[in-house]
Amino acid sequence: MNTDAKKILKIGSLSVFLLFIIVYSFFISKDVIFGVKITDVNIATTEALPMDSIGKASGIRKITGNAKNAIYLTLNDRPISVDQKGNFDETIALLSGYNVISIKAKDKFGNSDEKNYQLIK
Repeated sequence: MNTDAKKILKIGSLSVFLLFIIVYSFFISKDVIFGVKITDVNIATTEALPMDSIGKASGIRKITGNAKNAIYLTLNDRPISVDQKGNFDETIALLSGYNVISIKAKDKFGNSDEKNYQLIK
């Protein structure tokens, strides 16, 4: 009976060790598995901007958000900077009428994500 307990203990500890390796491997490789993701995009006017001649707010918008795992990010095909956590903060000017804001991100493995927003000024 003593040898059976040792076998069960060896198999159990080996199983726990292998499970730990699998969970750790998934945790380390989650960036590769899930790729780049653009989230928390906020397009807002800034209160400090002046009004135009007819009393409307100007067409300048501040765009903030997060591009998780991104190393290359563009706003309307213009490269913008990303900090180490993936946060970005840019200001753009809108034209009168219909505007499309396109945010594209790529990670170091070639995965990409794109978000498009339509605004009318």
